[in-house]
Amino acid sequence: MTQIETKMASEDFAQTFAAFRDANDARLAEIESKSAADPLLTEKVERLNRRLETLSVSLSQPVVAKPVNEAKSAWSRFIRSGDESALTELKSLSTTDGDGGYVAPVETENQIDTALEQASPMRRIATVRKIGSGQFRKPVSSGQPTTGWVGETDPRPETTAPSLTLVAFPAGELYAMPAATQALLDDSVADVDAWLAEEVRDVFAAQETAAFVNGDGVDKPRGFLSYQGTADALNEIVTGVEGSFGATQYDTLMDLIYAPKSIYRPGASFVMNRRTLSEIRKIKDADGNYVWTPGASGQPSQLLGYDVTEMEQMPDIVSGGSAIAFGDFRRGYMIADRQGVRVLRDPYSAKPYVLFYTTKRVGGGVQDKDAISLLSFAA
Repeated sequence: MTQIETKMASEDFAQTFAAFRDANDARLAEIESKSAADPLLTEKVERLNRRLETLSVSLSQPVVAKPVNEAKSAWSRFIRSGDESALTELKSLSTTDGDGGYVAPVETENQIDTALEQASPMRRIATVRKIGSGQFRKPVSSGQPTTGWVGETDPRPETTAPSLTLVAFPAGELYAMPAATQALLDDSVADVDAWLAEEVRDVFAAQETAAFVNGDGVDKPRGFLSYQGTADALNEIVTGVEGSFGATQYDTLMDLIYAPKSIYRPGASFVMNRRTLSEIRKIKDADGNYVWTPGASGQPSQLLGYDVTEMEQMPDIVSGGSAIAFGDFRRGYMIADRQGVRVLRDPYSAKPYVLFYTTKRVGGGVQDKDAISLLSFAA
């Protein structure tokens, strides 16, 4: 029973016992005066007695206190008033380095991650993994193990073990500093966690998406375009004309679609910015049908049957630029989120506003270069 249920049962027990006492006293008085009690009065006493037994059993059950999320309560006091007394007692929220600030509760972190996923196009199509350290390492096979067929009683030949290499995804620190008025923080109805998530959402999404596309991997994720010119370069299709599709626009797009292996095409999508997409919308096939179709009911638009993801950080159509990417990004690109969002409350630097220096560690990089192909506008 909860505390509220126990209180209600106690009040009911007291009222029932008072009625039982009065009825039983009346029954005893009748027995003394008449040597017999009224059957209806006797029945009432028995009914009240059974009710008391039922209530006694209920009250004997242990009281289950409503769980109190101490971390959430302490966090709310810290955000609204700067009270750190309860936070310092909670190991899960205490600071772990000299930069100050406190680790947000899981509920707050999840709220920020949800808002970020809605605003970040790359997070919607790539693999996102939570990590507990500053770097995630994934073993990747650089060759194929030996396979074959054998009969039921044939000896099994020894297979050659694949050659494995470690691909590292170091996490860089992403930060934002939203400001709030004290009136907002004093408003008990206002959801400060939702406010914080909305304030950092667009800033975080823009910065990390730029890194997922073009980042050099130094204190930030490594973008999939940054692999070009290295041993890990992605497959590249060229248009044959500098800075243009040329005359065979439809054929070029079909070449890009069939550049990845067939296992990558079922989950594949196009990635480009809105200016490139505006050019794509003008392309028709040999029968005069537009190759681009608008999305409906919240679904993404499609190009030749594949979803199109708009990503403003993709380059424009310029000479030698890779303005369009195609492939299965969930297989090809990994985003590594280090668990823990840290918030430093600063009520002094921008009075009368309160600043919240919010940091999140994010890494990323290509995990399967065969899953993504690029279209380069070059000769």
